[in-house]
Amino acid sequence: MRILVFSDSHGDFTKMDKAVRMHKSAEVIIFCGDGLNEIEYEEQFYKDRIFHKVRGNNDMFSSEDKTKIVKIENKTILITHGHSFFVKSSLDNLINKAKSVKADIVVFGHTHKAYQNYEDGLYVLNPGSASYHSYPRTYGYIDIINNSIITNIVHY
Repeated sequence: MRILVFSDSHGDFTKMDKAVRMHKSAEVIIFCGDGLNEIEYEEQFYKDRIFHKVRGNNDMFSSEDKTKIVKIENKTILITHGHSFFVKSSLDNLINKAKSVKADIVVFGHTHKAYQNYEDGLYVLNPGSASYHSYPRTYGYIDIINNSIITNIVHY
């Protein structure tokens, strides 16, 4: 199963839409905040996909949660924007939270810098920013195949 992961689109719908169209096999799309209008627009066109989204610090009028825990293919994924965990200073709070909920994967945004790591049984993925304000523009994906997890960052 392929899961697309976006964050921080900040008003730029076109690049995110291009990535969604390129990954026709992606069944799930995760959005880590700061641009909920864009991902909600995507939802209108891709009714066959499952969307999980959280609000970021710039999604002030949204009623979405700041953090969600979802199960996909028997894997627990913690989704957050990251500002509540002060990810610009350190990932320690976020990783501790992920471990406390027994997450296999944690995805976050906020920093606009793509990042992926695997440590102590936890996959950590920040897809970077899908915004035209950021360079390079990036998104991520997660493949869960036969109980194995693969994360990747795409520059576009």
